[in-house]
Amino acid sequence: MTQPDSPSGGARTVRIPDDRAGQRLDNFLLGQLKGAPRSLVYKLVRSGQVRINGGRAKAERKLEVGDEVRIPPVRIESPQDAGRSPPKAMLAAMEASIVFEDARLLAINKPSGVASHGGSGISFGAIETMRVLRPRDNLELVHRLDRDTSGLLVLAKKRSALTELQRLLREDHGSGIEKRYLALLVGRMPDGVMSVDVPLHVGLRQGGERHVQVNAIGKPSISHFRALERRDGQSYCEIRIETGRTHQIRVHAQHIGHPVAGDDKYGDAAANKRLREQVGLKRLFLHAATLEFALDGGKAPYRLNAPLVPELIDVLDRLG
Repeated sequence: MTQPDSPSGGARTVRIPDDRAGQRLDNFLLGQLKGAPRSLVYKLVRSGQVRINGGRAKAERKLEVGDEVRIPPVRIESPQDAGRSPPKAMLAAMEASIVFEDARLLAINKPSGVASHGGSGISFGAIETMRVLRPRDNLELVHRLDRDTSGLLVLAKKRSALTELQRLLREDHGSGIEKRYLALLVGRMPDGVMSVDVPLHVGLRQGGERHVQVNAIGKPSISHFRALERRDGQSYCEIRIETGRTHQIRVHAQHIGHPVAGDDKYGDAAANKRLREQVGLKRLFLHAATLEFALDGGKAPYRLNAPLVPELIDVLDRLG
């Protein structure tokens, strides 16, 4: 797959095989340049040091079979080289968070506050820490969770599982994978299922922070909210999402007037303060609970579950 590109002084050229077709250039480079921060990958692409078939390309470019990607020589200092590794407490917590593992997948119940991957000043996210714990496995993120969201995060051990799951995620309205979350929403939700079908647009605030809004120019986004029970004027809900947009549940919940409890970006500041003081809610009450899908063209069904974490159970108990 790889051949030397000697005239470029250490650069190498990689020809894209069948199982990488459709992968974004930035994600492909992260796999090729193990340990490289995203900021470095984007810098290499922007500066034109990465080339596809001899020409410049954008980070979101989808690769095609036979594309030739020039990758410049990069010295990446591993955490071991730099004398750094994930803290022992984080390694222990992530080892304890494993809820499922077989020959091709590993699933964890990601704690709130842990990023899916490193970058933006974060040395170790979930994927980097799990790679330290499983050095013989070639682990790759199948999808991502917001840093503040806890719950099910799936890592692929085999490239074939990664590509099939990513294809299922790309299918229209996420029909290939069923994703369910648990959340505490502010206020009393009506009975039955409330479906929200409004487009979401990702914008940037000053400083580069992502902020998502309901906007007609955005991407189609569909969520289904169902109240499971009501506690002290709040609604404990299950949410099924058909699309996986950035901050989708949080913005859809805000849009219907029932923001996610503890959401400091899209939520109700007064309600958050009250819940923090009265029942000790110090984080976003949003948890990725289940994923259902089938691999091998539908022949191998999976139903993965991440139990609600203790600090959220305690909040529900205190609400009474």
